[in-house]
Amino acid sequence: MPAAGVAEGLPALFLEFGLLLLGLGILARIAHVLSISPVPLYLVAGLFFGEGGVVGIPASDSFVSTIAELGVVLLLLLLGLEYSGTELVRTAQRQARTGVADLVLNALPGVVLALILGWGWIGALALGGVTYISSSGIVSQVMRDLRWRRNPETAPVVSVLVIEDLVMAPYLPILTVVLTGTGLVSGLISVGTALAVVAVVIVIAVKGSMRFHRLLSPRDPVGLLLIVFGAAIAAAGLAGLVDFSPAVAAFLVGLLLTGEVAEVARRRLDPLRDVLAAVFFAYFGIVVDPGALPAVLLPAAILAIITIATKFLTGWIAARTVRGTTIGALRAGALLSARGEFSVVIAGLVAVSLVLPPEFQAFVAAYVLITASAGPLLARFVEPLGWWWQQRPPRAGRTLEV
Repeated sequence: MPAAGVAEGLPALFLEFGLLLLGLGILARIAHVLSISPVPLYLVAGLFFGEGGVVGIPASDSFVSTIAELGVVLLLLLLGLEYSGTELVRTAQRQARTGVADLVLNALPGVVLALILGWGWIGALALGGVTYISSSGIVSQVMRDLRWRRNPETAPVVSVLVIEDLVMAPYLPILTVVLTGTGLVSGLISVGTALAVVAVVIVIAVKGSMRFHRLLSPRDPVGLLLIVFGAAIAAAGLAGLVDFSPAVAAFLVGLLLTGEVAEVARRRLDPLRDVLAAVFFAYFGIVVDPGALPAVLLPAAILAIITIATKFLTGWIAARTVRGTTIGALRAGALLSARGEFSVVIAGLVAVSLVLPPEFQAFVAAYVLITASAGPLLARFVEPLGWWWQQRPPRAGRTLEV
């Protein structure tokens, strides 16, 4: 577009984006007063501001979509900054059985329903991925909102998320190959590249991360902020060029940093993360056509109920590995219930390929909206249940859980 055309469109762009941020800010304030996560409100706001809503921000708006992508990159970067490479390997080994149970319990319902709906094995592969993968972005946001990051069940939950994100590394290239009909050799190269990148970064994080720390100084927080954020964005861009998940790439960048460097980076990036993450969650709603939802709402709701239950079972298994309490298991299940960024990415790959009918994307949109809204709300309301559980009078031979 010519420079004059860009300049003429800027006032309208600023007005739309400013109204979006203003609305999200009001919703964040309401959520704070109600002591709930703002994520469900952000999703509803996206429907309001989208093409089928009142304001009419187009889903194809490159500016808003870019901000949304930066939001998910930053969410995963900060999640990676929470843990070291050694912790990742140790917890992944401890949660290996939980990871297998998570895959079977949560992918299977999507596979079965896709076959019932007549979408074939390609639809089964795609919908199985949608129902399997929890939203690392929503989980990290809810843990922060509810101050659960230091809870005993948080480490197993993050381990499950890490395993899921690592599964996505080969899964997304495989799905792309299936949808686009790419040759076997090209497909193997894509999958091999993804696995090699993950392996190399984990080895560096475990063996040689201190060398990277010498290039960074917590005494120069501005320089540290620019280097870390810039490295995450560059890694995400490079990952996209080789058909690797940009979100996983950002997570791996965060994994390289530990100690005081990681702490300073987290403090500096937290406010920026909040702004970009709000736009990211709202963008879920913006890309959804409200008119396409009623036709798929019932089967999407049924699948959501089933897979929320299977995620609670996964959370129970994960929490029990650290001898967690019943309320800890409920918290873990509530956190894992939300599906988000990866599910939307899968739906986007399907939409571009035109292999499956348009109903697939509408179905996934409805499913994500239901689970992404239910997850934070369930997380909020398991706390009163936990209070009741701990305060009830003990029966003979039973002690209270702490």
